[in-house]
Formats: sequence, C-alpha cells, structure tokens
Amino acid sequence: MTRIYNFSAGPAAMPEEVLREAAAELPDYRGRGMSVMEMSHRGDDYQAIFAETKTRLARLFALPEGYRILFLQGGASLQFAMLPMNLLGGGSADYVHTGVWSKKAIAEARRFGTVRVAASGEDGGFSRIPRQGELDLDPAARYCHITTNNTIYGTEYFYTPETGDVPLIADCSSNILSRPLDLSRFAMVYAGAQKNLGPAGVCLVILRESLLERAAEEIPTMLAYRTHVAGDSMFNTPPTFAIYMVGLVARWLEARGGVAAMEAQNRRKAALLYDLLDRSDFYHCPTEVESRSRMNVPFTLADPALDTTFLAEAKEAGLVGLKGHRLVGGMRASIYNAMPEAGVARLVAFMETFERRRG
Repeated sequence: MTRIYNFSAGPAAMPEEVLREAAAELPDYRGRGMSVMEMSHRGDDYQAIFAETKTRLARLFALPEGYRILFLQGGASLQFAMLPMNLLGGGSADYVHTGVWSKKAIAEARRFGTVRVAASGEDGGFSRIPRQGELDLDPAARYCHITTNNTIYGTEYFYTPETGDVPLIADCSSNILSRPLDLSRFAMVYAGAQKNLGPAGVCLVILRESLLERAAEEIPTMLAYRTHVAGDSMFNTPPTFAIYMVGLVARWLEARGGVAAMEAQNRRKAALLYDLLDRSDFYHCPTEVESRSRMNVPFTLADPALDTTFLAEAKEAGLVGLKGHRLVGGMRASIYNAMPEAGVARLVAFMETFERRRG
C-alpha cells in the first residue's frame, strides 16, 4: 500500500506510526486477547490507558494547578450550546466573530442569553484576526469566547486577548497542540479531536475548576460540566477507542520533542507553502500576512477554470483533500501536526510544475 498525502481539513491525516501501532493492537491489545474497543471502560486495563492518556496530555499542555481534562462527545458543535447552557445563565457574553464556526457558536449562545459581538471580521471577508485594540469588551460579561484558528478562511490568533476579570474561553479545534498554549490565560478551551488529536468522536475540554462555581444548576445532568468533572469523564460510557487513539498521538508528540518542537516544524511547513504563494502571480492567498494560519492555507488560481484540472492532477500525484470550502471556493491545504514536511514539499513541487505548464 502506498500512503497518499491527505490535506483534508478534517477528519484529517493521522501520524502513520500511530495508525500502524493501532492496527497491530486492534484485535489483541498487548496480549489481553481482545481489542481496546471491547474493553469495559471500568476495567483495570482500560483505566490504565485512560490514566496514561490524561498524564501525557497534562505534560504536553503543562497543565496548571486547578484545571481538569475532560473527554466529551458531540464535538465542538455540542460545546457551542453546552458552554452557554452552563455559564451564560440569561446574562451576556462577548464573542469575537472570525468565521463560520464562531457564527455557529454565537447562534447557539443566543438561545440562552445575550451575545455581544465584541469584534467581527465579516466586513473584510474574515481575512484577518481583530487586534486587541479593536475588541469592544464588556467587563460585566459572563465570559468572552474566541475561535483560535479558522479552518475555512485560514486565519489564526497569534496573541491571547486580554479580558481582565472576564473568563476567556476558546474553541481550539484546529490548532490544538500545534504550538504552546498558556492555559493559565484561559478559563476553558475545547477541541474536536479530528484535526490534531486523533479520530473523530471525542472532544477534549480543559477547564479551570473554579469555573464550575459560575455554572447553572438546573440543566440536564449530561450537559453539566460538573457531572463530567465529578465522574472523571465516565458518567456514561466514553468514546473509549477514540481516547486510546488520542493517547497514542500524545505519545507520538512527546517522542518528537513535544509541542515546542511541533511548533518549529509547523513554522517550517507553513513558510514553505506561503513562500511559494507570495512569489507567484499564478496563485493567490487571500489572508492578511499577520493573521495567516499555520494549519489551514487557502489559495486561489489565477484562472478558476483550472480548478478542476488542478485537483485532478494533484490526486494523480498523490495529493488529496485540496478543494476549498464551498463558501469560499478555490483550494485549501490543511497542514496539521501529522502532515510531514515531505508532504508540503511534494505539494509545493507539484504547484510549481502546474504553474509552469498551465500559467
């Protein structure tokens, strides 16, 4: 079998070493005579997997005192509703609107209280991240919410907003563990696993335990953060295999030098692709330079009529998942942690050849 380079925005490429390890252990986990998928989540074998996964993540995140790691279901989309259900309580929250996913989060929050849009990039086509000075923050807000990386528009925060005493909460789904994150600046972060953490099916939530003091009481048990903190993510059967896979990815990250080493690699990958886009008249990147994501790189061709040909020839070259989101068109290369530098180099070489032949 020949592995291709998968530039999909998610579910995204997984580290090949992780896939091979999971495949070897799939029918018989370390001599136990059964798969991880068959284990009781209450049994000693799975409890050991679960504990190791949390320990590795705590090291990777440099988890501060007073924070808890949760594994929930429903992806980031459930967090769009679960967050205001727990914390808004009919009050007001600030949201920074930077694209499709923040729009969805805002729409859900409005079901539970008042949403103030503290800043929006909509007028500029979401091509940049609002600066600190552009944020109209309410000091009485219940919390402030940002989306740290925007997969569709290819923008990323490279600063942490100052919100004073207002808890800062972030959807980090598409750049989690791609670079160091000072969790002490956040009351809560959450991330769907299917981009940098593992397979779809589990959502990582990291929250400051004191945040629970603000949480509403009269909400469904399964949707209350305090339920999952008290049950250590096992109030109900968790997504056991997805958590096991997150643990393998965490071990893979540690073996490669951790988050700082991954950031250095991600800088190199992004620079390689952006350098091509900046020196070419055939390709164009629509995002502001200072806001350019290291995870998702959108670009267009000078002649949109060549889009179909570009995608077809890229596929023949073993490069897939490059079609841009339907809302913006063009192309998009998602270069998450598991995308090796060789994959980005292959894409750049293909794009240079395509330009010479078609430009």
